[in-house]
Amino acid sequence: MTKFIFDLDGTVTKQETLPLISKHFKIQEEIDNLTKETIQGNIPFVESFIRRVYILGKLPIDEVSELLEKVELYQKVAKFISQNSENCIIATGNLECWVDKLASKIGCCCYCSDGLIKDNKVIKLTRILRKENLVERYKSEGEKVIFIGDGNNDVEAMRIADIAIASGLTHMPAKGVLSTADYLVFNEEALCRQLNQLL
Repeated sequence: MTKFIFDLDGTVTKQETLPLISKHFKIQEEIDNLTKETIQGNIPFVESFIRRVYILGKLPIDEVSELLEKVELYQKVAKFISQNSENCIIATGNLECWVDKLASKIGCCCYCSDGLIKDNKVIKLTRILRKENLVERYKSEGEKVIFIGDGNNDVEAMRIADIAIASGLTHMPAKGVLSTADYLVFNEEALCRQLNQLL
């Protein structure tokens, strides 16, 4: 059996969610700089994510969740996931409390990072999802794993996946992703065509 593991931001969604949150709450300059540096590989993802959660964790969780529920999806990609939901997985470093409604809209299994919640705010990170652990888990169960991603935090998962697809739907994939990927796609049609061929 084949498992398709998708990064969320910029791969299934049409925009990165953390910058969207920061813009909505008018704290975008600090987050945008961190995101840019992370995408370019100048700051390790884990360090960047901890710093971003420290800033964004002070925001009300329910408002963040409702905001992200409205994020536009790549409809053809979402349709592929919906039609193959038992074999599709979302893997995102984002916190579950932030993306729970968005994930339920996509309608497949979703793995996230976790945080300690108090008074509708994230007090601290308790677990950061390591996407490569998911790949290893499914491969150990005898699954063929195809990973679709675009950022530096996808590189290790893509390296150990059976097939890695670099998604250039929202922005140019990170250099590490480009050097690891078996395929590179720049539009939904090409991605879905590739996915269907790999079913």
